[in-house]
Amino acid sequence: MRLPYQNMKFMLSVVRMQDAPVDEGLEVAFAGRSNAGKSSGLNVLASQNNLARTSKTPGRTRELNYFEIDSQRRIVDLPGYGYAKVSRQVQNQWRGLLDDFLQNRQSLQGLMVFMDIRHPMSDYDLQLIDWCEHRQLPLHILLTKADKLGYGKAKSTLMAIRQELTPATMPATVQTFSALKKTGLDEAYETLDHWFQLSETDEKKSTV
Repeated sequence: MRLPYQNMKFMLSVVRMQDAPVDEGLEVAFAGRSNAGKSSGLNVLASQNNLARTSKTPGRTRELNYFEIDSQRRIVDLPGYGYAKVSRQVQNQWRGLLDDFLQNRQSLQGLMVFMDIRHPMSDYDLQLIDWCEHRQLPLHILLTKADKLGYGKAKSTLMAIRQELTPATMPATVQTFSALKKTGLDEAYETLDHWFQLSETDEKKSTV
């Protein structure tokens, strides 16, 4: 359990940036393929079972879902991509929404990308990384479902992804993560704390 993330609460869902919260304060976006464990990861990081929707039907999230940590800090759950069985028109709507958000949102501090450690670096993952490089936006990759691989294979995959990120010109880091086993939480929290400019004082205040 980690304060203040356990106090996170759902704010609203939007399908147009015009309806998003005022572009001020600090935001971190969560992105990932539809079956990469993004919703489960958000729930575990918030120490809440049902904060983010989880489903065996990939592609259920079709909006930008805003979660409030406090009055100045928010997490934005981006639409899942990859395996969603939707029309091309809907896919284009999602793409337009993501492009608008990633290109123009000034309060965005970093992008946390969830990748299944068994199937990392899809074409759309690479496009998101390109967006981060274009905007010089910090990137942190969570290689999810690490419990599905043995230690050696997980370690080699981690090192391979780190090697792929070496040419990146923006801050880019990667770690292994398992929502099921709750491993990798501390490293993920450290990244979030840094992006949200959180300190020990902020954590103490959140207990009051």
